Amino acid sequence: MGGDTIFALSSGSPPAAIAVIRLSGPGCSLALETLTGSVPEARKAFLRSLRDPLEGALLDRALVLFMPGPASATGEDCAELHLHGGRAIISAVERALSNITGLRHAEPGEFTRRAFANGRMDVSEAEGLADLLSAETELQRRNAQALAGGVLSRQVSEWRDSVLSLAAEIESNLDFSDEDDVAELSPVFAQSCDALASSLATWLEAPRAEVLKEGYRVVIGGPPNSGKSSLFNALLEEEAAIATPIAGTTRDVLSRSVGLGGVPFTFTDTAGLRSATDDEIEQIGIERARGEIERADLVLWLGPEGEGPQGAWEVETMIDRAEHVTKSAPRHRISSTTLEGVSQLVEDLVSHAKGAMPKPGQVALARHQRTLLADARDAIDLAGRETDMLIAAEHLRRARLAFDRLTGRAATEDMLDTLFGRFCIGK
Repeated sequence: MGGDTIFALSSGSPPAAIAVIRLSGPGCSLALETLTGSVPEARKAFLRSLRDPLEGALLDRALVLFMPGPASATGEDCAELHLHGGRAIISAVERALSNITGLRHAEPGEFTRRAFANGRMDVSEAEGLADLLSAETELQRRNAQALAGGVLSRQVSEWRDSVLSLAAEIESNLDFSDEDDVAELSPVFAQSCDALASSLATWLEAPRAEVLKEGYRVVIGGPPNSGKSSLFNALLEEEAAIATPIAGTTRDVLSRSVGLGGVPFTFTDTAGLRSATDDEIEQIGIERARGEIERADLVLWLGPEGEGPQGAWEVETMIDRAEHVTKSAPRHRISSTTLEGVSQLVEDLVSHAKGAMPKPGQVALARHQRTLLADARDAIDLAGRETDMLIAAEHLRRARLAFDRLTGRAATEDMLDTLFGRFCIGK
């Protein structure tokens, strides 16, 4: 990586008004000189004629920019060609670039990977950038923007510096002690460890990033014929599930993702829960329904009052029917037929789900990030309680290693391949 020069279309699929081809690597100057006859002044846009290096034919009139490294997006020499966005023009320019020695098409995520390799971003920022490219809701965009902007990276760097300072205190005590007079760590050391562990604990209390990506998981549960599929359809405003008076119609889990009030949701319709059935397929559906209820962020319980899982919302359904089953204290009363009460339920769901989403300035952590931060917190907490300085130093080393994995200082090639494989070819 870095010995050759890569190029790729980094704008949207043609045809388009403008197409941007990016280049990165030591051959950028050669490419610009070959196509335009000269290398333009750095960091200024110039209108140039692009010509085929083999035939001399005009390819396009384009804006050309040159950004020498290391002060560039990838840390290498970079260039951009802003072309007219027709397919034929793009193909002709890419073909001309391919004929220049040392240039080749970029692989998915290769520009970002070079930025990481050259210290222009760390793994947390790269993960944020990948999330930003796939963001579909405002909450997803805000969280991804914070990660890509280095909010977590800067905080991890501060924590790592604190760990190094604590380790230096241990090292100093060991250096100035002898076998007969081993110095003890000061009370301030334990207090510093406690404060640092508390800081990490605050971040670990933040909402989960999975809620942002997968949506707030709302499962509709209850016995057969309690109105689950009808409510599912009403929330989605489409006939996604088959709703009939026949018990056992829904035999499998049916999930749909939707944005409501700027909040991502995943609604799940489930098979009706009952204690016994002779239908083997229905029994499988019931087991899957129970599994979904256990994984849910919230359950809307349409069954007998008080029989739902802990924390479930009691919902009284089919209120348009005289024979419907009443509840003494339901959170909502709704009719999926007349839609009475449905809008109030949606408003309540949006308000409730926002409480599980990151607040302004707060970053939601992915599962692997939470695991590493929890490892670091536990190690720092143990270091503060330890009387043996060598063991305390080992705990601090474990914490530093967790931080290094978060930012990519100790990343493996497999992990990097997986991360940068999430990007498109022009990124």
